[in-house]
Amino acid sequence: MNSRSRRIPTESRTMPRFDVTIAGELNLDLILYGLPEQLLPERELLADRMMLTLGSSSAIVAHNLAALGSRVGFQSRIGDDPLGHIALERLKEGGVDVSRVRVVPGATTTGLTVILHHESWRNILTYSGTIAELTWDDLDLDYLADSRHFHFSSYYLQRGLRPRVGELLQTMKARGLTTSLDTNDDPDDRWDGELHEVLRHVDVFLPNEREACKAARTDDLETAIQRLSEFVPLVVVKLGKKGTLAQRGAERFTAPSQEVTPVDTVGAGDSFDAGFLDEYIRGSDLSSCLASGNRGGALSTTRPGGTEAFRDANYVARFMGPR
Repeated sequence: MNSRSRRIPTESRTMPRFDVTIAGELNLDLILYGLPEQLLPERELLADRMMLTLGSSSAIVAHNLAALGSRVGFQSRIGDDPLGHIALERLKEGGVDVSRVRVVPGATTTGLTVILHHESWRNILTYSGTIAELTWDDLDLDYLADSRHFHFSSYYLQRGLRPRVGELLQTMKARGLTTSLDTNDDPDDRWDGELHEVLRHVDVFLPNEREACKAARTDDLETAIQRLSEFVPLVVVKLGKKGTLAQRGAERFTAPSQEVTPVDTVGAGDSFDAGFLDEYIRGSDLSSCLASGNRGGALSTTRPGGTEAFRDANYVARFMGPR
């Protein structure tokens, strides 16, 4: 865990236990590199490299926030199986508090995502497992509320909790926390209308360009931003190589991407979220938040997987710069 200190308020006894809490999915990513561009049926095709690493958007954000120096509490539900134990240990090693993660025996095992990495595109195959089984009854609301900020990822994957995500965000706001949401993709590609009701309880919405358009039901990004801004005070859109933009009321902010030679882009959007939120919870100006998000996303791409670059504290400090 990064050792950079934070300013401690004089009334430290009233300070929340965490800077950020997250309730979400926890699983591993199996990434295969060097595959043929065409995956022919009934053929045994060879990869030239592989990586088994911490996956899931919620866990990547949590891990990388902790690596940046934030105090992070995490709740999830995983299977009592080898994949679950590896994922849990990896998150714990990253400095995230996992004391409220439920390890549940049974037929449903911990989820796994297999990523088939190609030069300019990738296939993402996910076995949901316990991801879809996390429910309201698994949550310790007092634990989640003992924080300054609450973040939620993978809205469409968390099918057991999804009907009450709006209530969860509303509860956190009522307890004095700010909130953020990154829906990630909808595997069913339906983007149902309930999302707009959820967004009414969100302070910061963090989609990429495609997700913003899907959520707003339009093919035009500008129209999407205007529609989403009717629900959310701050809309931050990740544009890949084009950088990022943020809309806060009538104000528009943009920030260029940071140029690196990428190894892969797995988890780059989640790493942007971590970099952005690490500054946001400090009360930094929006330009600083965007720049930190872009650095976090770029850092992630320099090593395989979404968290491997963040496991080296010295490397993180050099790349992210002084705080």
